[in-house]
Amino acid sequence: MNLTKMNLTKMNLTKMNLTNLQNSSDFILLIFNCKKYNYKALKQKETWLKDFNLMPYFHVIGETNLESDYKFDTTNKILYVKIEDDYNSLPKKVIAAYSAVNKEYIFKYIFKTDDDQELVFPNFLSTIQNLLLNKIPKSHYGGYIVDVDKPYLSQYHKIHHELPENIPVLQTQYCSGRFYFLSDLAVEQLIRKMEEIGKEYLEDYAIGYNLDPVLKKNMLNIQTNKYFVDFIFNP
Repeated sequence: MNLTKMNLTKMNLTKMNLTNLQNSSDFILLIFNCKKYNYKALKQKETWLKDFNLMPYFHVIGETNLESDYKFDTTNKILYVKIEDDYNSLPKKVIAAYSAVNKEYIFKYIFKTDDDQELVFPNFLSTIQNLLLNKIPKSHYGGYIVDVDKPYLSQYHKIHHELPENIPVLQTQYCSGRFYFLSDLAVEQLIRKMEEIGKEYLEDYAIGYNLDPVLKKNMLNIQTNKYFVDFIFNP
């Protein structure tokens, strides 16, 4: 069922009435990492995250031995979620992390990126923050928009060999996983689709496909490859 304006208003009021014991930040940055590639997170912390203070950020790691669904390690800036720490579980890991932030923080937007990305224009994040806080009409979702006009079978398994072959990609618009943002309302709606998202293999597609069309009406297109580049890691 599509969200109506009344639904959005109720969701917003619910967010405003959350207990003031929760943490509060307009923006939260989540960077998806895993234990196997901890060195990638360390390189980010040694470079563009070294003096980072624009917003709280967490590297997200899967840990199936947790006693609860998630755990925030604010000292080391890590969010652990009770999900397998492998590539095929990335959609489950992403929506679990969004759910954890939604439970523990009052926020306006989540920024999402990956552990193999380097921010090469430091002012980008502060610029996008100011834009989103003042933009009318509000954008609930944005990044580099991929427009899937016709369904096709993904060949991404040729790059990530652990993926199944020929994953169906249906008609939709989604934002590339290099960097995208979601509003608090978008996050709440996606959490309701947690089961559907968990059945997918391509994380960025899963988010865009399952996001309600009402929240995609004013998507913000960002040429993210101008601001983020792939890290080159020496063997």
